[in-house]
Amino acid sequence: MGRKVHPIGFRLGIVQEHRARWYAEGKDYRELLEEDLAIRKLIVTSHDRGSIASLEIERLPAAKQVSVKISTPKPGIVIGRKGASVNILRKKIEVLTNKKIHIDVIEIDTPDLSATLIGESIAQQIEHRVSHKRAMKQAVRRATKAGAKGVMITCSGRLGGSDMARRESQREGRIPRHTLRANIDYACVEALTTFSKIGIKVWVYKGDILPKPKEENVVAYAAS
Repeated sequence: MGRKVHPIGFRLGIVQEHRARWYAEGKDYRELLEEDLAIRKLIVTSHDRGSIASLEIERLPAAKQVSVKISTPKPGIVIGRKGASVNILRKKIEVLTNKKIHIDVIEIDTPDLSATLIGESIAQQIEHRVSHKRAMKQAVRRATKAGAKGVMITCSGRLGGSDMARRESQREGRIPRHTLRANIDYACVEALTTFSKIGIKVWVYKGDILPKPKEENVVAYAAS
């Protein structure tokens, strides 16, 4: 089961949280979902490749307000000088959605542990004709050095311009895909080459998230 479903969706509500937090029914659900996809596409296309690690969208049910949380290793580029870039981005989203937008930019301390950033880095190298084996080995080495307990990277397609598509993987450590408490970050990225598109999948295992022990309420009775 853990090998066939999305690693993050498999763990939602257990050790992972939803990337979009809101509720709607019927026609409203479809409209808000399409709006979410348009917001994500606008933010990703407005920035350089590899500068956005993750996006979280939260809607307040009472007011027409959308809160967007952007995780990035380069907050200075996203915010811009005196907040100019983020203000322009906020205005674009407000025109797109006709709602009030609040944007939070969060800096990532360890970009080598983000599956999305690892995949984007490998995709950029492949598009610049760097050997996929070299790019994968370097990414695995950096992630392991940054503290990952396990890394697996898979590239599939016409690797190296070969006539027949194939799949190659690099792995180090362990990737417990069936373990629900395992904190696994996953990303799927595409690299566009002159031959075809090459798919890149990245799994990063950061350790287990164990439940917090229950605090026992000790009631002390005073001696009479």
